[in-house]
Amino acid sequence: MSDHPRIAGARPLATMRLVQRGATAIAAIAMGALFASPHVADADAKLKLSFVDPAGDDFGPGSYTYPTDPVYTPGSFDLRGLEVIEGDDTIEFRVAVGAKIEDPWNSKDWDGNGFSLQFAQIYIDTDHQAGVGFREGLPGLGGVSFAEAEAWDKVVLISPQGRTRLEAEVRFKAAKMKGAVVIPKRTSARGKQLVAVVKKSDLGVPNGKWGFQVVMQSNEGYPDKTDVLTRRVNEVRGQHRFGGGNDGDCDPHVLDMLAGHGKGGNDEIAAQKSALAYTCGSKVAQIPLIYEAGR
Repeated sequence: MSDHPRIAGARPLATMRLVQRGATAIAAIAMGALFASPHVADADAKLKLSFVDPAGDDFGPGSYTYPTDPVYTPGSFDLRGLEVIEGDDTIEFRVAVGAKIEDPWNSKDWDGNGFSLQFAQIYIDTDHQAGVGFREGLPGLGGVSFAEAEAWDKVVLISPQGRTRLEAEVRFKAAKMKGAVVIPKRTSARGKQLVAVVKKSDLGVPNGKWGFQVVMQSNEGYPDKTDVLTRRVNEVRGQHRFGGGNDGDCDPHVLDMLAGHGKGGNDEIAAQKSALAYTCGSKVAQIPLIYEAGR
């Protein structure tokens, strides 16, 4: 792999809140605590799920390192949390990271979404039925597997790339998953958050049976011919290469993700390391989903 930015100029917190809109609202939310309204009283009420991830674990299984170019600022791939907010006709996803989200490669010049570096994939199990759904990730996620009981049904792509590029990548590289891939109607960056708005008609109505996982990757505008926009993790880092992985296909190309119960405790750093641990030829990294019922 050549060591250049491969930018996309070819056009390419576990906390859960039920927020009732109107007279009653749940106010403060603290890391590790669970607050919920006793019931949702009217049709206009919204569901809000919040997951928290600990700081400083943007190293995959423990060995991954950032590229040397200064555009990859410390914390810019350090997942800090996920919020899922249900509206009347849409669901909004907010993915928080540890640094302000920048746009060093001027994504608007290539029909992008206002940021350049991050690529978040939100895997969702909507039925929690063993054997139903996909156990492998999108092409480019590397050597990973999902448990049979946690096979995913939908994946929301929060990418710098515009809709046309995303649709083409999925059509040519992940055809069998096309019906499960959800491209937001709107994607943007706001401070330290990536924000994606999805139609309910594309995803369904969230409930307590749903399981979630956020996988943090880096956007690659000129990816491998089989990868969906993934900047791979290599053995040795370079100007625009993440290091600490393997130059084959056995390592997970996952910089950070939710782990444990999604409450942000230090024990979840160890849980992430354990889940993403791999041995080429024998042990594949496991991507867990987090379910409301188990938190």
